[in-house]
Amino acid sequence: KPDIRFVIHHDIPKSIEGYYQETGRAGRDGGEGNCITFYSYDDIQKLEKFMKDKPVAEQEIAKELLFETVAYAESSVCRHKLLLHYFGEVYTKENCGSCDNCLNPKEEFEGKEDVRTVLVTVKALKQQYKVNMIADVIAGKKSGDVKAIKLNKTDVFGKGKEKNSRYWVMVIRQALIQRLLEKEIENYGILVLTKAGEEFILHPYSIMLAKDHDYESGGDDDIVIQGKGQRMSGSDPILFSMLKDLRKEISHEENLPPFVIFQDPSLEDMAIQYPITLEEMQQIIGVGAGKARKYGQPFCDLIKQYVEENDIMRPNDIVIKSVINKSGLKVYIIKSIDRKLPLEDIAHAKNLTLDKMLSEIERIISSGTRLDINYYIDEHVDEYHQEDIYDYFLEAKTDSVEEALAELGEAEYNEEEVRLMRIKFLSEVGN
Repeated sequence: KPDIRFVIHHDIPKSIEGYYQETGRAGRDGGEGNCITFYSYDDIQKLEKFMKDKPVAEQEIAKELLFETVAYAESSVCRHKLLLHYFGEVYTKENCGSCDNCLNPKEEFEGKEDVRTVLVTVKALKQQYKVNMIADVIAGKKSGDVKAIKLNKTDVFGKGKEKNSRYWVMVIRQALIQRLLEKEIENYGILVLTKAGEEFILHPYSIMLAKDHDYESGGDDDIVIQGKGQRMSGSDPILFSMLKDLRKEISHEENLPPFVIFQDPSLEDMAIQYPITLEEMQQIIGVGAGKARKYGQPFCDLIKQYVEENDIMRPNDIVIKSVINKSGLKVYIIKSIDRKLPLEDIAHAKNLTLDKMLSEIERIISSGTRLDINYYIDEHVDEYHQEDIYDYFLEAKTDSVEEALAELGEAEYNEEEVRLMRIKFLSEVGN
């Protein structure tokens, strides 16, 4: 569905690729999408347990993918910047204004000595223990496991007792991210020094660590879900809020979900264009003649009153005239298709190529108007091709013609028939 507002991961994804693909399902209609991920290092350890029974080659691949995910979750850098960097692109803004790291920056501190303490402890204990055991030893915590193997008698026990085990787990995780340590998954996840870790013990250098947010001691106000960046591209925020309230009221009366009345991008466009007639309402994104007639009048009345009370100058007449001309072409195309005229004849009458003609039809469909071009498709597209292409769009993640051709095979299918079937699909399913 295009109008998904939230994607929530209750467990951390196993790879950045998977995370990117799944979060990409939010906001495909151009509206806002919120992506929330619940992250706990315990989940990582659980996934690592499942890995240990796999062949070594598979373990290495899975471990590397999971490592990238942990690094992403633990990082204090802008999430947009991290994702684009992972896929070889550059995000130039310093602050995106919407991710948790930009809205709630993690406090950073010099971690050179603490990282070295972790590495020295791992080495002193013969590289034989897992994360929690190492953290308990450094913190001086006399847990049952620590006492059972007499680690409380070692020289490194309590070396960092001024801080608790949770803190030292955080330092160990970030040492893993820096590749100063690594886990031997096949050996129950014990920590071992890397070559870089050995070097760090001898020649430590400055390393900034990000403190964990202490969510346990905070209230609800500490957790930010919605971004504070500009989200409405210049639309009037007061009018937008009023339109949402009106939509909610109508949806209750009609016993329908609000997005069935008008989707958010439509309301945002209304808060930019200020339509005060049903004809103008039809020029709004996602609003066709039928939807304008059915739901548009109360919105036009509200906008008109708002414009008059606030002495607002609406978009100028030049823009309106160009829209009216386009509207004339739109009406001609709709009427001609209703009469089942060949698309080539409609295009010829308006001095258009068939390619431009299809583009105009696609615009009409995307505005919420339903068109029936089955009469033309049945003559120009093989029956089996119709089924294959329609089934493809039912399962596809995007409506891209290029991706459809790549999946179906350009040797057997051509762009024109894919576009025709996409028009049919979007008209029947989307409108």
